[in-house]
Amino acid sequence: MKSFENFSDDQKKILQKYVTNTDKGVFALHNLPEVIKGALFSRYSRSSLGLRSLLLKDFILNDDSSFSEISSFSEDAQMLAVQKAQSFYDRILDGYGDDSIGELGGAHLAIENISMLAAKAIEDVRIGGSPLEKSTRYIYFDQRVNGEFLFYKEPILLTSAYKELYLNTCNMLFETYTKLIPPLSNIMEQQFPKEENISIGAYKAALRAKVLDCLRGLLPSSALTNVGLFGNGRFYENLIKKLSSNNLAEMQEISKDSYDELFKIIPSFVRRSEPNNKHQQSYSNFIEKCRGSFKILSKEHSKNVIGEQKKPGITLVDFDKEGSSKVAAALLFENSSLSLLELQNYTKELPTEEIMRIFEAASTSRENRRHKSPRALEHAWFTFEIVADFGIYRDLQRHRMLTQERQLLTTNYGYFIPKEIIGTEMEKDYTNAMKEAKRVFDIISSEFPEEAQYVVPMAYNLRWYFHVNLRALQWLCELRSAPAGHPNYRYVAQDMAKKVFKAIPEFECFLKFVDFEGYDLGRMNQEIKRVEKEKLRANT
Repeated sequence: MKSFENFSDDQKKILQKYVTNTDKGVFALHNLPEVIKGALFSRYSRSSLGLRSLLLKDFILNDDSSFSEISSFSEDAQMLAVQKAQSFYDRILDGYGDDSIGELGGAHLAIENISMLAAKAIEDVRIGGSPLEKSTRYIYFDQRVNGEFLFYKEPILLTSAYKELYLNTCNMLFETYTKLIPPLSNIMEQQFPKEENISIGAYKAALRAKVLDCLRGLLPSSALTNVGLFGNGRFYENLIKKLSSNNLAEMQEISKDSYDELFKIIPSFVRRSEPNNKHQQSYSNFIEKCRGSFKILSKEHSKNVIGEQKKPGITLVDFDKEGSSKVAAALLFENSSLSLLELQNYTKELPTEEIMRIFEAASTSRENRRHKSPRALEHAWFTFEIVADFGIYRDLQRHRMLTQERQLLTTNYGYFIPKEIIGTEMEKDYTNAMKEAKRVFDIISSEFPEEAQYVVPMAYNLRWYFHVNLRALQWLCELRSAPAGHPNYRYVAQDMAKKVFKAIPEFECFLKFVDFEGYDLGRMNQEIKRVEKEKLRANT
């Protein structure tokens, strides 16, 4: 695409440092700090100038912007210049956009040595951020630093009468985890001997994943992990606000530290989450009042219900009974001149055979799970309640394009025992660890129900729900049932799909890449591919 802007040779020379070309209609920005890119785009939406002309006029040649200092390669100089010109950028961001302007600047943030509980709170901020968490299936969690296992030392508990009880229990869980790695590895080697055509590297990696998948249930939710984030300003503002309003001290500390570091690089995008900011204070008051009210109301109303459903499993709580006709109508809509309501009324009267003709047109040509179905599938919804172990929740909770909520971690719903351990000498160590963790949790939770979550091992079940449309469910079930996945969450994905088929059989064609098979060493094919790629790179 051609550009209608004309620049002098001198202007081109200046711009070439910051844009990928000066003569085309499509170009990218580079060598610009986030605050300049965000302010530039916010100005862009209300200017008749092209972006490059705007960059020249309002930023590069504008003394108020401190552009030359901010765009220098010295980080210290950039930081000082941003502070100097902060009112200039705040004025632009406030004057030329709404909350969406916060999506025009972003940053990479590393949050290390936090609990698995905190990692879930971070990943629960759904939109605008991309988290990547340290894996329990590829990395051993048996390391010690200065002789101590790596778990979060919860400050409230450490200043309470439960200090030794908390520390001893977390250490016991790590010791049991560490103790069982060698014997379980030996059993896995005997049960799954290496085949001649499999490389040593691929075999060992798949075997390690199998062992760690079995033992991760022993890790307490206080186990330390790392989370890498890329997010836009709006995401970070919401993240900081939510974490600062959390009752747990760890979340509040992460909020403060994240704000301090992000303010150094994208200050204009996170300034409203500063503790003394009126927006932050208003949000905190709102959350505190809601939380207090619903603690009272939930307790008041729950006593009127006899709760019996504590067994692990997946329940289809509710679904859209007219989902089939709604999806069919939405599929026809784009190429029709009729209204959506008219099409919905029409498809309600169609026989199943005609509905299936419409669905097959949208599904037959899908060749793999990465071929995403039309958005029409979002017109059907399902609500699932899941009682499963915290390890499964950690994996499935990362699907953020849906509505989900969990209850506090507890030891009231039982725990998962890997079948590879049942009937071996390891089973006693495993179950004793679980029983001791429950005993300690029951003691601590009587006074500190939220802090007590840190002592709950990942094998214990919790209760949460998914409210999800068919299109998001398609992605979740097809991805999480893949052979390389953890067998526990593979079962959940498979069972959710089966329940959809039973509720609305016509939707089966949309979940055709759900894998219902079982696999002993599910990671093997993935590891073989990884080793082959490494060999190929080494030879080129």
